[in-house]
Amino acid sequence: MGEEDLATVFCDRDLAARIERLETAAIAGGVEAARRRSPSGFVLPLGGGAACFAEVGSPLNKVAGVGFGAVPSAGEWERVEAAYAEVGVPVQVELAHLADSRIGAELTGRGYRLTSFENVLGRRLVGRTSSASAQIEVRRDDESGFEVWLEVVVDGFASPDDDGSPTHEEFPREAIAAVMRDMAGVGDTRRYLAYRDGVPVGGASMRIDAGVAALAGAATLPAHRRRGVQTALLAARLADAAAAGCDLAVITTEPGSKSQENAQKSGFGLLYTRAVLVKEV
Repeated sequence: MGEEDLATVFCDRDLAARIERLETAAIAGGVEAARRRSPSGFVLPLGGGAACFAEVGSPLNKVAGVGFGAVPSAGEWERVEAAYAEVGVPVQVELAHLADSRIGAELTGRGYRLTSFENVLGRRLVGRTSSASAQIEVRRDDESGFEVWLEVVVDGFASPDDDGSPTHEEFPREAIAAVMRDMAGVGDTRRYLAYRDGVPVGGASMRIDAGVAALAGAATLPAHRRRGVQTALLAARLADAAAAGCDLAVITTEPGSKSQENAQKSGFGLLYTRAVLVKEV
């Protein structure tokens, strides 16, 4: 990578708001897909973001993007909490540290507890991107088909790496498969498979929206980890994003994880952190 590739991205509130809006739109799109199975799903606009519920046990059940619009009133929080209580799940708020600080104070006052953090990293898409390992071949999943991609990614996520900060979230295989299937059809979402010796061993996805490439859904089968699979998937997606005219790529990781290390080696820098706050209702 050249010096221009590694130029630090300064993240102000406007850039964070741009990323959070796209994240919220993607989650809302996944919820709309899930509603074909679970009509009880909802998307409630809230403070520039939305309170989302897909179905019981779904990773999409969260309040996302809040804090970059009008500060929600106590009454709005009460309505959101009542909506989650009706479907029997806790309220989970993912709050960017660049969001309006009054929201954090409101949530702690309402009994929310801090459970974890996640990091949002980004890099400009200029110049050339990093090259992948010659031992790993990456292809779009069009050739092998969606079901092969889904099986590889779900198998990878079902056996998480024990690195980085502990996470409060664990989901059964069925829930992971459902959300992957729902998110696969949201907007311009592209899926990738990584092969070693002709065998699919890892997968990932990328969603392009308004010049931003959001990298997600990356997983490697346990027996093939630490062999450059994720680095190859990252390089392939960055090259596609640049070719598509995106100016920014973003990725969300657990703090201190191998995923964060791989991203930083590929020129990503920390943009902001989300605090995850939860309230039982």
